[in-house]
Amino acid sequence: MNTVGTIDRPLTHDPKKQAPMKPSTSEPAGSAIPDFTTTGANASRQNRTREMQLIPEALARAHMHERLHEAERERLAVRLASARRMQRRAERASMRARRALAMAVMH
Repeated sequence: MNTVGTIDRPLTHDPKKQAPMKPSTSEPAGSAIPDFTTTGANASRQNRTREMQLIPEALARAHMHERLHEAERERLAVRLASARRMQRRAERASMRARRALAMAVMH
């Protein structure tokens, strides 16, 4: 069997280069209702292919956007934690200096 491509696995992803849909030999000619002609199906297939090609890109873009925001939040949390640590260290050093000064004045 020598198939060129199917709707699910086309030979090419360019809708303009894909083969037009052919009527089935098992159905009598003219049995399709007017809304579903081959040109409508072809246009629908082309739009679906374009949309389906863009879905993974949009998902990847959204995923990367979320990952960047997550990394930025993580960096901010690390900076905040280190700033609080340095503030506590500075407060302890200040208290030690005050005690040392008080002891020096008392003697």
